Amino acid sequence: MAGTSGPAMASFSVCNATGYPTLVAFGFFDGEEWSSQGWWRIDAEGCAELSSDPLVGRYYYLYAVHEEVGGSWNGNRSFCVGSDAFRIRGRSDCLAQGYDRKGFYQVDTRDATEWTETLSD
Repeated sequence: MAGTSGPAMASFSVCNATGYPTLVAFGFFDGEEWSSQGWWRIDAEGCAELSSDPLVGRYYYLYAVHEEVGGSWNGNRSFCVGSDAFRIRGRSDCLAQGYDRKGFYQVDTRDATEWTETLSD
């Protein structure tokens, strides 16, 4: 029996299960260097694909903030962030480069090819 198989799907997405819009930043290692990217605005009860590239690592990092009411999802892994849309290579000397430094939390994808992280209150 012959069969066909489509291309392997791979992505990292974030869903916002709260009642408020959130802004999300994404930290990752691309196989050569650390980078951070943002901001995605995710409406209440909405989702966004942060990367459609194949997941090359087990661990990814997120920082998110409620856009209207404050409060954040953060952690102890530092990455650089910009005030507007950004893609920053490296994660050191943030302030010297004109960026802020935020603590991101670690997401363990368990080497999955696709991952959806859900933000909730």
